[in-house]
Amino acid sequence: MVKKLRKKFVVTAMLSLLLILVIMIGVINIINVRHVISEADNLLTMLADNDGYFPNLKKNMMFDPENPDNPVNQNMPASDSASSESTTDQASSETSNSVNAPRPGDPNNPFQFDRLNNNRDAEMPYQTRYFWVKLDSSDNITEVNFGHIAAVSEEIASEYAIDVAKEGKQHGYYHTYRYIVSTKDDGSKLIIFADQSAAILNALTLLLQSVLVGLCALIAMFILVYIFSSQAVAPVVESLEKQKRFITDAGHELKTPLAVISANVDVLEIESGKSEWTTSIKNQVSRMNGLVKNLLTLSRMDEERMHVVFSDFDMSKTVKDTAISFEALATSKGKKYQMDIEDGIHITGDKNAINQLASLLLDNAMKYSSENGSIHVLLNKGNKYITFEVSNTCDSIPSGNLDRLFDRFYRADSSRARETGGYGIGLSVARAIANSHGGSIEALRDGDKIIRFVVTLPKELPKNLQKK
Repeated sequence: MVKKLRKKFVVTAMLSLLLILVIMIGVINIINVRHVISEADNLLTMLADNDGYFPNLKKNMMFDPENPDNPVNQNMPASDSASSESTTDQASSETSNSVNAPRPGDPNNPFQFDRLNNNRDAEMPYQTRYFWVKLDSSDNITEVNFGHIAAVSEEIASEYAIDVAKEGKQHGYYHTYRYIVSTKDDGSKLIIFADQSAAILNALTLLLQSVLVGLCALIAMFILVYIFSSQAVAPVVESLEKQKRFITDAGHELKTPLAVISANVDVLEIESGKSEWTTSIKNQVSRMNGLVKNLLTLSRMDEERMHVVFSDFDMSKTVKDTAISFEALATSKGKKYQMDIEDGIHITGDKNAINQLASLLLDNAMKYSSENGSIHVLLNKGNKYITFEVSNTCDSIPSGNLDRLFDRFYRADSSRARETGGYGIGLSVARAIANSHGGSIEALRDGDKIIRFVVTLPKELPKNLQKK
């Protein structure tokens, strides 16, 4: 029991943490990706509004891919470009200094947001890698500017622009480039591509790092939860142990007075004869004996290391003998009783427990089947599992999850349970017996008037039970 509680606690805690980490990592990376796209779109929109250039740079200035630090005039002959180099540098420097004059502040503090934003805006034209292509209204290329990027030639730029124009989208991704299509009033187009390789790599790096941090946190949390899980479930374990101890002690204490009462009633019947009073007392004693037996069985089944000897026995014969003992009772109540029990089915288990399992399911069917209804007992085997099923007709099947029927002291119809003498514990014992043999039991609806209790048991005993 302690191991099961610890396992459930650890699994629940780890699943909760995993869900939180997945949500956090997902939100962080989604926000980052949206920020990258937003920054790229803002940059492209600014370039599109300025005909493919940054606002404070002259249109006739471009960057030479072989010497990107020195802008050259597109309209100036190559022989004159060298002579104008100093003039261009001076103009560029003056422009930069006039726009981005340094502000006073602590030189040892790198987190001065005004200066950071100022420097970023000043350096953006020299850090941004982009190219643009102009097309006329017939999508013929009229101009290509690839001077701000080294990885693209004029042919590649033209090819990319034609492909984007054919797609008809206004913005999107083309390979690692974010693009925007600006359409003029005359139908001509300006298609600008911004290289997003660095941003995409940074996004992937953030994703990888966040996943690794999440995994480390998950592993660390698992170690801590596993170490402290025993302390976390200790109060629950203590309460369950006290409950089991009480049930066991109460069961044993009740056995003696019940035996005395039964013996005294027998003496009274010998001396004075049977009467309705002695018969009533014997019936109530019998009910109490059954309740005590089931309570002790549940307490015994809850033990992790209960001393049960499993042996090979003929399950077909055991189930058939139990089913035959209920046949006369079914006939006396006017119920249709049918048995389909395959012969020669052997199982390794506790013979007395399987006998009690069959008795509990058949007794439940007798108590809760409809008047003049039918009861069907089925036993067969498959490749790996043995199926034992008891079904019966009933006036109404409980709504909702039928798994509640196996809860201790649960009764779907309290008035009917009082009439039949049920305590709502028999099916709990049946589930405990099935689980102790490595199997399972479930309640199924078959239409509106038939309920089936299906027990599935393994033909070969699981290894964890073979040690018992």
